[in-house]
Amino acid sequence: MIISASYRTDIPAFYGDWFMNRLDAGYCLVENPYNGQLYRVSLRREDVSAFTFWTKNLGPFMNMLAEVHRRGYPFLVGYTITGYPRELESSVVETRRAVEHMKWLAADYGPRVPVWRYDPVLFTSLTTFDFHRENFERLCAALEGVTDEVVISFTQIYQKTRRNTDWAARRFGFTWENPPDEIKAALAAELAQMAAARGVQLTICGQPEFAVPGTQEARCIDAGRLSDIAGYSITAGSKSHRAVCGCHASRDIGAYDTCPHGCVYCYAVQRPAKAKQHYRQHNPFGEFLVEKHNTEIQRFRDTERL
Repeated sequence: MIISASYRTDIPAFYGDWFMNRLDAGYCLVENPYNGQLYRVSLRREDVSAFTFWTKNLGPFMNMLAEVHRRGYPFLVGYTITGYPRELESSVVETRRAVEHMKWLAADYGPRVPVWRYDPVLFTSLTTFDFHRENFERLCAALEGVTDEVVISFTQIYQKTRRNTDWAARRFGFTWENPPDEIKAALAAELAQMAAARGVQLTICGQPEFAVPGTQEARCIDAGRLSDIAGYSITAGSKSHRAVCGCHASRDIGAYDTCPHGCVYCYAVQRPAKAKQHYRQHNPFGEFLVEKHNTEIQRFRDTERL
């Protein structure tokens, strides 16, 4: 079983102590965000094939990651580095430090471990087509020889994305747009050429309509890459609930509305204030990332005993 930690929140940046406590315990409890069902996820070495970590700031987790490695768990790190203005990403780590973290990952654990994510691509008056070309080229140069893949996707305009981006636009005085698909495809083609020139493969996450020459389908949960990292075969089924997703099957142990990074485009946060509240109330010794009511936990315990 591959464990995703986590596409719902940034565990390495904010919840590393909780993760290590759950690793010591050998399990965590997770709530299905769609139906409210509670379930147990084993974190014992014999049950975990590998971890996929997702983050925008590996700094607080670096020593813990070394311990994960010492315990024999294979892992890869999907590291989002966009270099966007603070109006769009109010609390992410400085780009220079993020690049240093990526270099550390490659040096200590090998170049297959760090995967760069330039994701999502958001079009605003602060991040225009030309901005993305220049910004991406600068980041490509900084990460040359550090990673062999960059994952991109274009912002999905969910209701919560629109609300949070509209709020930021009013507050900071910028505009944003969702341009036609041909504009996105043209940018994808240019970014793919820039990446290839630096020895990096550009992959596209869940948006096959933007596949252009030089790009490939992304697998953010990638059993093949994890097999390369581990040095032996890691097998996993295909992810089935979303036809355009190329990921292999995994169990995610995070929770939505818990990341306080404050990125206006985030699909995992309904309201930033709610995410910050959850972070303040977080119990690093709890079984859940976000604590449940005692009645819910007792009901789950009773079900487990049946």
